[in-house]
Formats: sequence, structure tokens, C-alpha cells
Amino acid sequence: MSTEPKETPAEAPAASVEVTTAAATGAASETARSKLTARLADIIKQAGHGEMWGVELSSSAEHAPSQVVLQKFLRANGNDAAAAEKQLVAALEWRKKVNPTALVKQTFDGNKFGGLGYVTVHPAEGKETVITWNIYGSVKDNKATFGDVQEFIRWRGALMELGVQKLRLNEIKEPLADDVTAEDPHQMLQVHDYRSVSFFRMDPAVKAASKETIQTFSTAYPELLAHKYFVNVPAIMGWMFGAMKFFLAPATLRKFHPMTSGTTLAVELKTLVDSLPKEYGGEGKSVTEGETVALTQGEAVKTTGEVQAESAEAPAAAQKTTPPAAGTVEVAAAKSEDEAKAADTAVGKEDETTTATTTAAAADKATAA
Repeated sequence: MSTEPKETPAEAPAASVEVTTAAATGAASETARSKLTARLADIIKQAGHGEMWGVELSSSAEHAPSQVVLQKFLRANGNDAAAAEKQLVAALEWRKKVNPTALVKQTFDGNKFGGLGYVTVHPAEGKETVITWNIYGSVKDNKATFGDVQEFIRWRGALMELGVQKLRLNEIKEPLADDVTAEDPHQMLQVHDYRSVSFFRMDPAVKAASKETIQTFSTAYPELLAHKYFVNVPAIMGWMFGAMKFFLAPATLRKFHPMTSGTTLAVELKTLVDSLPKEYGGEGKSVTEGETVALTQGEAVKTTGEVQAESAEAPAAAQKTTPPAAGTVEVAAAKSEDEAKAADTAVGKEDETTTATTTAAAADKATAA
């Protein structure tokens, strides 16, 4: 009988273990995307619609724009293919019903929505950054702006689609990395300007519009916002943003940037200073010269100059009327499930302090426009 000692396998180096783990993670992600891709034809048939954010969806794994759309829905659902499919079906059904692409070409009431939203594009460092702006101090009459919830959502959807068009998702050449933590370059920034907005009163019309917007945009626009900036927030409300950490995910909180002064935005977005609107510390044109949806006043369509003039007068009018918590409405445009649930719960509370806290927190993301 041989007395030679048996050889024992050498322990795998830690680096090898790390590589194996990373490979497994990548494989899992690839499997989720492959599953969703394989289901896409049936998803389109079930929804009766095959267009998402300007991309005509294709079941081919080689069609990069479609793959990026699927990856966004996967990321919004923790890489769960079944959950992503459910949301994708709902989003496609909504687009079939509302046709947001066509909304961009429609004309909206300037008395209700004039000066409230703009889209700007900023070239820097070899790429373009798209920013959507929500100027809540320009709201003159809460009932007029938010009273017809579906009309408000159509207008807000048109503005969101205008921003999405600037991303040119249909021109994408490469899918995203399967690592869900990898950078997604196909996202926009969003700025909420709260100058002259009261944080302590919640108008019923605003509350109703907020709730409906959350439910719609959290489904229809996942993973389209990279960061959200809240500017001209009263210093006394700093505690409100601190309270967010108790009910929102850390990854979501990292996308929120509250600041008491609008000009501080230029410090946050240093590379965009040359073209950033002057109201926000940049050297570019006024935000009111940005692109917006077509607006009417009575039967006549407003000119760009008229829209800009109305926007310039809005802050003074807002200081006199102090519209209650108009800013609460932009609560969704690319939101994750946990954010939507937290925000949806928030708008139902009557306590003013709780409402103030949850209102800002609800102001979205990882769900758009």
C-alpha cells in the first residue's frame, strides 16, 4: 500500500474568487436581459404597441436601442425579468392610449402652463447633457393648472417626451453594460425651481395631480433621470431633505441635490457653466429661451417672445399669490418602485409637516421625465 500523502487542491486565490463572482453576476444579468428579449414579441403583441421613447422595439439581441430600453426596465426592477416585463407591458399600453409622441406636437393652454417647463441641451466634453426645467413659481392659479388632472399629465408628458427626444435613444449603437451599477449615459438631468413656493400647504388640486403623476410616470419613464436638483429651497426646509434618508433607498438619495440658491447649480454642474442659464449661475441664455411645448392664449398661439415675457413676470406674481406647494406635482418622471410607493403614501397624509417632508422626497426620480 502506498504511503505517499495525497495531494490536496491548492486554495483558489482571492482574486480568482472575485473574478468568478463577477462573471456569475454578469451571467445572471445577461440571462435576465435574454429572457426579456425572448419575451419581447409576445409583450408587444399583448400591449398592442411596439414603440418606446422613439424606439421601435425589436426582438433582435443585436438591436442596441431596444436592448437599452429593456435594460432600463430591468434596472428599475432589480434585474427581475418578470417584474420588468409587467412594467414594460403597462408602459406600452399607456403609450398606445395616450400617444405621448404626438403630444409634443399639440398646443396647450398658455394661461395654465406658460413658463412652467423648458428643455435645454448643453454640449460639453464631447457629449450633450439634456436638462428639463420645472419652474413652479410660475404657477399662477393652482386650480387652472392642476384642476384637470389628465390635462396636466398630457402637458407634463409632452414636456417629458420633448426631453426624451433630445436623448436620441433610437440612434444608440451599443447596449449598456450588464452590471447594473455601471454608468448609463442615456439619461437626462432635471431641475426643480421652488422660488416663491410654499412648502406648508397642500392644495387639493395639487395633491390629486401629484398622486396621478406619480402613478403614471413611475411606470412610463424608468431610469431616464441621472440626477435631480432642487433649487431655491428655503434654508429652513433643510430638515425636510434630511428626513428622506428614513424612507428612500441610498441609491435614490444620491440623485437628489437640494440647494437654497439657484446660482449654486453652476457649482454642481461645472462643465456646463458656459451654456447653463444665467439665472442658475451660468453664462448662457435665460432658461426661458429654452425649448418648450407649443402654447396658446385664447385662440392665438403665443410667440416665443410672449412666452418669455410671461415667464419673466411670473416670479413677481408668484410672490404676491404664493401658490401652495405647486412644486409637489413633479413627482415622477423616471421613478423606481420604492420611490413611487413612498411618494404615493405621502400625498395622502394631511399633517402639514409630514406633507412638506414627503413632497420633496416624492419629487422623483429614478422614474420623468
